[in-house]
Amino acid sequence: MEITCYRDPEISRESRFLSANTYNLACQLLARCTTEHLFVPIRSMQYLAILDKKEFVFIDGDRKCWIDIAWLDFHPQDRTKLNEPVAYEVVYYKENQVDVMLRLQKEFPKALQLLAGKQAPKTPARVIKFPASYGLS
Repeated sequence: MEITCYRDPEISRESRFLSANTYNLACQLLARCTTEHLFVPIRSMQYLAILDKKEFVFIDGDRKCWIDIAWLDFHPQDRTKLNEPVAYEVVYYKENQVDVMLRLQKEFPKALQLLAGKQAPKTPARVIKFPASYGLS
């Protein structure tokens, strides 16, 4: 899938924290992706999230290719534990997006979980025992 996205001039910017579970899951799904971008439909909001290593952008289904909100400048290296939240910046490209942002914070993790469930292996992992003659002692 290929989508060309556009940005209006930046309206405002603010610092926020993303929960460790959400950030870590997004990174896991992105790492499994065969392309540089991961598309995450947020059906409950009619939004599409497009993730890459540097930013997560959110596109409204009504505006098609125009980015409404971007999450960028993630700082996972500032954490001392993997379960700590990750600092990032939110950039608004459209007026009056605070309510949308609040909904995204609730619905985006759900959409990631749904996508992860679809990508989960269908069969459980198995441990293969090697004979001791392979040099392991």
